[in-house]
Amino acid sequence: MPIPVAPAETPDATSDDEGPIEFPKLPSGAGPIDDDASKEFSTTKTGLKYRILRVGEGKKPTVLNTVEAHYRGWLNNGKEFDSSYKRGKPTSFPLSKVVEGWREGIPYCAEGGMIELIIPAKLGYGPNGQGIIPPNSTLHFLVEVKSVK
Repeated sequence: MPIPVAPAETPDATSDDEGPIEFPKLPSGAGPIDDDASKEFSTTKTGLKYRILRVGEGKKPTVLNTVEAHYRGWLNNGKEFDSSYKRGKPTSFPLSKVVEGWREGIPYCAEGGMIELIIPAKLGYGPNGQGIIPPNSTLHFLVEVKSVK
């Protein structure tokens, strides 16, 4: 199972010349966004965009950890491709076994936190796509890190 690569997307507002975009609509069962959460995304050298929506107070994961998380994934057109919220329970996965965008982005978020990721195709499924995810798709994720083991 290509965890996680299936949340719904919001309109693509990822270019550097665009201003902040609004917070994503929270799925049923998601915890709150911090009142002072930034609407701006940070961009890494690889092109990953992220913003912390809720600061966690627990352990931050590394690629050596297994993470339990609730998440929702979507494409630029807003089509949701996966959601642990819809399944009603978080998913556990070794961070070393997920797409590069998750391996790079999830370590910014501590246990109890929430992060939004915009993953360029080269850090996701690239030119091959995956299942219902078309080739060269930008992936959007809302992730709540529940625990780090």
